[in-house]
Amino acid sequence: MRLRALLDTDALGLRLLGGEDELDRTVRGVMTTDLRDPSRYLSGGELVLTGLAWRRDAADSEPFVRLLTGAGVTALAAGEAELGAVPEDLVVACARHRLPLFAVNEAVAFATITEHVVRQVSGERAGDLAAVVDRHRRMMTSGPAGGGPDVVLDLLGSDLDLRAWVLSPAGRLVAGPKEGPALPAGLCARLSAEHLAATRTGRLGPHRVLAGTTTYSLFPISGTGRAPGAARDVRETVLSEWLLVVEADAGDWPAERLDLLYGVTQLIAVERDRRDAARTVRRRLAQEVLELVQAGAVPAEIAARLRVAAPVLLPGLGSAPHWQVVVARVEWDGGEIDSGQVAQALLEEILVDPLATGPEPSDRIAVAHTGEEAIALVPLPAVTPEHDGPGPGIHADTLLAAVRDPLAAGLDDDGRLTLGVSAAVHSAEGLRGALEEARHARRVAAARSGRVCAAGHQELASHVLLLPFVPDDVRRAFTARLLDPLRDYDRRHRAELIPTLEAFLECDGSWTRCAARLHLHVNTLRYRVGRIEQLTSRDLSRLEDKLDFFLALRMS
Repeated sequence: MRLRALLDTDALGLRLLGGEDELDRTVRGVMTTDLRDPSRYLSGGELVLTGLAWRRDAADSEPFVRLLTGAGVTALAAGEAELGAVPEDLVVACARHRLPLFAVNEAVAFATITEHVVRQVSGERAGDLAAVVDRHRRMMTSGPAGGGPDVVLDLLGSDLDLRAWVLSPAGRLVAGPKEGPALPAGLCARLSAEHLAATRTGRLGPHRVLAGTTTYSLFPISGTGRAPGAARDVRETVLSEWLLVVEADAGDWPAERLDLLYGVTQLIAVERDRRDAARTVRRRLAQEVLELVQAGAVPAEIAARLRVAAPVLLPGLGSAPHWQVVVARVEWDGGEIDSGQVAQALLEEILVDPLATGPEPSDRIAVAHTGEEAIALVPLPAVTPEHDGPGPGIHADTLLAAVRDPLAAGLDDDGRLTLGVSAAVHSAEGLRGALEEARHARRVAAARSGRVCAAGHQELASHVLLLPFVPDDVRRAFTARLLDPLRDYDRRHRAELIPTLEAFLECDGSWTRCAARLHLHVNTLRYRVGRIEQLTSRDLSRLEDKLDFFLALRMS
């Protein structure tokens, strides 16, 4: 805004004491100070408000004004509440340095002037930024990428003094300002969870979250051409769309500023859709490999497709990579939703950067979907001679810890996500086994409680994990046939045959260790085991019968 506009605003009570020829100067901010040297806090373009507490005598005015002009201040406004009329020595110093000087009536608070200036300057900046955003949007929608979300966030920081970040629904930091501290990972997860929970309840944004003493406003980033909440069912997109986090309380923002921020989200959505479109080739590669594997194609044919995929997913590597398979399934209660596509988009978000160590994300994965299941083909760097085993890979527990809380909020009480992770394989021959391993690990995860569950190949080493997949009627029949005779006998005779059987199996059939554990004589233990064998027609010296009893006890 111009100095002339301040002078023309009667409510501010400003009187011009000098600098009539400088009234077309631009005010970019306002600062109130009574420091003798405030220059370190000035960046240029400010209207400085002062109560003159820094002035002890006439000699102080000249150095004070010299410091202000050296810092590029636009004008000085001196209050009359402390000293009455503005001292003549200050008027002379300002005239000497061509610094416009105003007197502020004692009835006018500095806060009134500050609020007026900030409101006017912010409005002008918003208008300028809106024009920039509009030009940038046209450029991005009609030509090559315009620099991604980082360019837009830089505009928000430089033109509106707003620190902002872009997050994925799983709490991954997509983009942020270059200056200042990054958002902690825990805070990213919390903000994403709050956003997803609010979205599922149907509350209109922006959503506000208080973290410590800082308020963050959350703006949804919907796909271009689609208003927030315009999907046929919010569950189709809630787990895959980004959000804009602004370090400010948008609760009392005027409609114009809110419209500007929603325009910014649409601009970021252009880049979001562009990245989504760039995944088309990787999706097609994954689909082709998956169809070959499931059709039982010969390893040579699968290997040929992998050789095509490797340069796309891991450009620049001269040797063949290892591969991991991740399987995901999203299940909803009711509603006609393409769960396979939902799971595909979600996997692409949570696995977008499984290996990168730098600040830039790395889309190395390829995700296909079949039915209600999404399958990710994840390349890993090939092993080097000094390493034993494949390079770094995806671990189910690490993956689960990173995404569980945000995604559970998005799934609410009617959805569920289960993930399975295979071991790394180094050839086409092992890919089919890796796929089956990941699918089985996902079924293990599905047998657990919780909205978001994951299991890895390491957890498939025990036959105990197969028990949850036995149908309930089969489990009941199996355990009844083996254990009901023993339970009936225990009820009638208090013989403790079931506890004896459990201890005997846990001691690996050792008579002495089991007898010591139960505080029994070995002959008493032999009598009880004999009774168990008699009632069940089984032989506890046989491995098969021991295993049957073990499984029956675990399933009971």
